[in-house]
Amino acid sequence: MKKKYIALIITVLLSVGVYFLFFHKDKNLKYIPENADVVVVVDVKKATRQYISSFLMHPSKWFEEGEKNDKKISISDSGLKIPDFLQIFHLKNTKISEWYTIFEINDKVKFSTFLKERKIISYGKDLFKNNQLFIKIEGGKCIVGTSDLNFKNIGKPFFQKFRNKVLNADSFTSEGLGSVSFFSELRTQNFSIHLKDDEIEIKNEQNSSNFESLISDLNKETQFLNVELNSENIKKISSVFKENSTDSASINHLKMSANLAEVNDTIVSYGYDDQFNEIEKISYQKIVQPNYEILLQTSNPDKTWNYFQQKKWINAQNQFTAIPFQPNLISKSKNQLSIKSTQKVVKLSERNQNYIFIKNSPLLFSSFKTLNNPIFKDVEYLFYGNENQDYTLKFKFKKEKYPLILR
Repeated sequence: MKKKYIALIITVLLSVGVYFLFFHKDKNLKYIPENADVVVVVDVKKATRQYISSFLMHPSKWFEEGEKNDKKISISDSGLKIPDFLQIFHLKNTKISEWYTIFEINDKVKFSTFLKERKIISYGKDLFKNNQLFIKIEGGKCIVGTSDLNFKNIGKPFFQKFRNKVLNADSFTSEGLGSVSFFSELRTQNFSIHLKDDEIEIKNEQNSSNFESLISDLNKETQFLNVELNSENIKKISSVFKENSTDSASINHLKMSANLAEVNDTIVSYGYDDQFNEIEKISYQKIVQPNYEILLQTSNPDKTWNYFQQKKWINAQNQFTAIPFQPNLISKSKNQLSIKSTQKVVKLSERNQNYIFIKNSPLLFSSFKTLNNPIFKDVEYLFYGNENQDYTLKFKFKKEKYPLILR
């Protein structure tokens, strides 16, 4: 009997330990500032459970983990307190690339060692950086950001309530791994984050739209970019990039399609021969150039044309200079403006849906150095879709040996 009681006690203790380790959560969100307009909340314990489940399902990964350098300090042993819900935020009126999060420091000595090992160097009092990562230490906390421009502008955190609701993780997250929340003066919009084997999907919680058929059709086409948006979607996407010019331009519908092509670019230079006569030298280099067509539907094409001229986006040759890829030609008709590259015709789709589809192309990496890294190379496509009140953003990655969470 004693053995049964001992076994029962051990089972209960293990169950309690597992619960507190993987399921019990502190849902208090302490560090969302009052001047945030976008907040990403990630359920760290749910992510841990998903990682362990995937790890157990892929035995070959066990041996790879064993071959890694055990001396490297992990985040969990860095001296930082890892919260049950990671809170990443964007501040109002700042660049879309600027994001911040705040951690508590449990052990400053350990944290200092961690920074040195990761080659995160000091560049001022309590300021550290490494490539595009910036850290500021304030007492027992550290602010981590993709920029240091707004460390001083991070406002005070919300107190106990936000819009008459207790501010905790339940206000933002549901069945997903986390959430993306947009704050405005009138309301908060929550979108759940779902991490699957080869994709990350962000969508509103009551989403009933299925975009799989549309994605499949777009993925079969040769164009690397396809876009079709109504006026509402144009305004929302423009506001994300702080470009609120759609009302002035009176654009109520946008279609765009583009291909990438590698072409020969002629380089003319001059030198001198042995008799010091000037000679012309011609050489060639390969460059990537897009072929594209953009159709802007408007109820008042003259107003749109005049707005573009006021912005100095149309030159004397009727080229649309706001697009850096030249040459192109802009023309005006009864209810629309058309912008076309002059090299090759690109066919526009006729789907009458709201979407953005960007397919990965090796030519992108030779054109844009910022995209030339393993993360972007692993992306198969990016898709944004909207139907009525349903919104979906999907990052599809190339299928590999292991799911995303193990890579």
